Amino acid sequence: MLISALGFALMSACVKYVSTYGIPVFEIVAARALVSLVISYLDVKRKGISVWGHNKPLLFARGLVGTLALMCVYYSITSLPLAEATILQYVHPVFTAILGLIFLKERLQRSTMLCIAFCLAGLFVIIQPNIIDDVNYELPLFSVMIAIIGALGSSIAYVIVRKLSQTEDSSVIIFYFPLIALPTSLFLVADDFIWPSLYLTFMLILVGIFTQIGQVGLTKAMKTQSAGKASAYSYVQIVFSALLGAIIFNEIPSVYTFFGGTLIVIGALINVLGSRKSAPQATNKQK
Repeated sequence: MLISALGFALMSACVKYVSTYGIPVFEIVAARALVSLVISYLDVKRKGISVWGHNKPLLFARGLVGTLALMCVYYSITSLPLAEATILQYVHPVFTAILGLIFLKERLQRSTMLCIAFCLAGLFVIIQPNIIDDVNYELPLFSVMIAIIGALGSSIAYVIVRKLSQTEDSSVIIFYFPLIALPTSLFLVADDFIWPSLYLTFMLILVGIFTQIGQVGLTKAMKTQSAGKASAYSYVQIVFSALLGAIIFNEIPSVYTFFGGTLIVIGALINVLGSRKSAPQATNKQK
């Protein structure tokens, strides 16, 4: 999940960067999907398995939900500061834990609940002053709502991935995402398509490469951990995104962002320590 978080943070930075050159959101989604489709297809063929999988309806649903969530996430990245856009995306562990509890019958561990509590507290500290303080700026309400919808869509996709991991290879699950995203985004971009320069083409390719790194890490983690617990680790992406926003886009986080980020990191550490303590206990019970 740490590797996945870094991959997605770098992806977000590339998305925001190319958008400053006027590249439409749907075109960025299409570029990412094209790169991911090629890499995923080659990976499936390398394993010598069928690209279509077994549970085709659920695989298709994962691709569709993931595509819609991705479009919302990319829009928020292009219309909000990178740190804030990432933070708003990361309300998804709350949704994921609840959906995992309802649909996958997973029990929430105490460490996961504490992690979510600390992370939500940090989320509130970071967002609250930006909304009520007229001295700095006010986040666009529409962009905030789109980001939250994207977070909900991501949670649904994560839970579907967790369910699919019981019967499908991780490479097949990843393959279905760009398989649905590419034709959908090309249809939506239509006449707004802009031919990128060679340099921007390279940046768009990086979006797909960093996405693939994030997706592989995420899918592997969801296969070995519960939906709520695995997604809790991904909060570390907020720290990565804040650093990239400051370095690349000169977006200096406020003291509230630093304080909220500290709470989030504490929550992640609780989750890590909790998983280490529960493992020996489970082993002792088996004995």
